[in-house]
Amino acid sequence: MRILKPVISVLLLLAIVTSCSTDVDIYADYKDMTIVYGLLDKNDDTTFLKITKAFQGPGNALVFASNPDSSNYSYKLDVKLTGIQNGVEKQTIVFDTITVFNKVAGDSVFYFPKQLVYYSTETLNEDYKYNLSIEKNEGVINAETEIVSDFIITYPNRNINFMGEKDITWRSAEQGKRYEIIMVFHYKELLPGATDTLYKTISWNFGTRKSIGLDGGEEMMFPYNGDIFYSTLQNELEPVLNVRRWTGLVDILITSASQEMDTYIEVNNGSNSLLSEVPVYSNVEGGTGLLASRTTVVSSVPMTSRSEDKLIQEYPDLGFKYKP
Repeated sequence: MRILKPVISVLLLLAIVTSCSTDVDIYADYKDMTIVYGLLDKNDDTTFLKITKAFQGPGNALVFASNPDSSNYSYKLDVKLTGIQNGVEKQTIVFDTITVFNKVAGDSVFYFPKQLVYYSTETLNEDYKYNLSIEKNEGVINAETEIVSDFIITYPNRNINFMGEKDITWRSAEQGKRYEIIMVFHYKELLPGATDTLYKTISWNFGTRKSIGLDGGEEMMFPYNGDIFYSTLQNELEPVLNVRRWTGLVDILITSASQEMDTYIEVNNGSNSLLSEVPVYSNVEGGTGLLASRTTVVSSVPMTSRSEDKLIQEYPDLGFKYKP
């Protein structure tokens, strides 16, 4: 019996193993998968679309990624954007290809500095819904998005106050769901012994807010603390002896993104759990990727006189002076 039990166990294990298929083909027949990324902004003078293909093969994937032929199609795709209003086609935009050289090493594992993109200089209409059509040898890819309209920043509008706690306020955009708020402080700097005045900026990303609906006109706000503004300047600016600095305008930039963009960001953030499978969001039919819309509005205003007084008088080591 002592000998029989191990023998039976081995036989059962062999039976289980041999009953399972061992034919695993890691590199099965290649399927052409199109990857599309585009953010439409009606205020841009040029619309760019990044259209590539997935790749596979034996060896190091990083080596494949560094080769443009791995992800670019060998022929020009037929790419069109159709503007539709109330079910009627109002505009047809045909895209051409262009090679840009604005990618630097370290941006990603993919090839650089050249990037093949599809582009058009036609103006987009915020009243249209846009349908993207990509015709290739293996079929047609489709995606669609609404266009985020312009909106208004209600504060700051004439100047910005850093005395105490305040709120940045705006009215939501039609078709806008996600809002990112950035502050940019402009200032001039003259180093001791120098003859040239330098124009510099410091930026803060305040965070995001979401609208309730997509109809536009919602009163929205984001609080900020003036004391954090001054402490940030202390942390960011080097206290150079005898330096002279002058305050400039403060830009409040609010970027509104469409529902598709918000969903894409939320889904790809995942649950941060190793036990859960990371979901994939795509609104591209016949391929994968994202077609969405965004727009940015800017309010450029000076600091209030009291805010500037506080910066000059209470933080003399930063070297800010009154304007002549």
